[in-house]
Amino acid sequence: MNRDQKSAVIEEVAGQITESDAVLAVDYRGISVPQAAELRTRLRDADASFRVVKNTLTERAADQAGADGLKALLEGPTAMAFVRGDAAAAAKALRDFRRASGGQLLEFKGGWMNGSTLTPSEMDAIAQLPSRDILYGRLVGMVAAPLTGLASALGGLIGGLARQLQKMAEQGLVGGGADPAAEAPVAETPAEQPTPEEPEPEGEDPDAGPASSPDEGGPHPDPDPEPTEE
Repeated sequence: MNRDQKSAVIEEVAGQITESDAVLAVDYRGISVPQAAELRTRLRDADASFRVVKNTLTERAADQAGADGLKALLEGPTAMAFVRGDAAAAAKALRDFRRASGGQLLEFKGGWMNGSTLTPSEMDAIAQLPSRDILYGRLVGMVAAPLTGLASALGGLIGGLARQLQKMAEQGLVGGGADPAAEAPVAETPAEQPTPEEPEPEGEDPDAGPASSPDEGGPHPDPDPEPTEE
């Protein structure tokens, strides 16, 4: 590999480090070409790529990408998994492959994520996490559960109100079944008319006193005069 080719590899690896959400380092000793191809297929499902690069070139790429923590992992045969998606899914794929080999292949060396170095034990812990899709599903379930309860409560409230209104309608309390007598307007009481005054008798002097009746008491004509003595 000439100088230009080395520079191109450094640029490419530096770009992969910068664009990755996580970089996981493993010891690739003992892995065969068919096994490496199978591993690449598994990692592709997690949006990750598997690459073996000389440690000297990877170190220079780490310097260029500002990932100094990766340089401490570059001892012995080292392969990198560049993760652009779910770091938990990629770590799980590496762990499962190691378990399938009886623990003989792909020993965890550490990694780089969110600007910090990962230890081998932290890589194991990440591999035990649920995948991103499962976490999203749980989050959606947590958010949807209160909404489902609210919708059920509103549905029960509306249903109960409809049943109550139907019951009231059957009893004639609402709608067209109301009692006609109850809807009839109350008749207004006519205002009291003033009693007409009786007309006064014609020909009578209003200033004269009341006429006396023949039967009423009063002065009688003079009685027969008593005889006088002569």
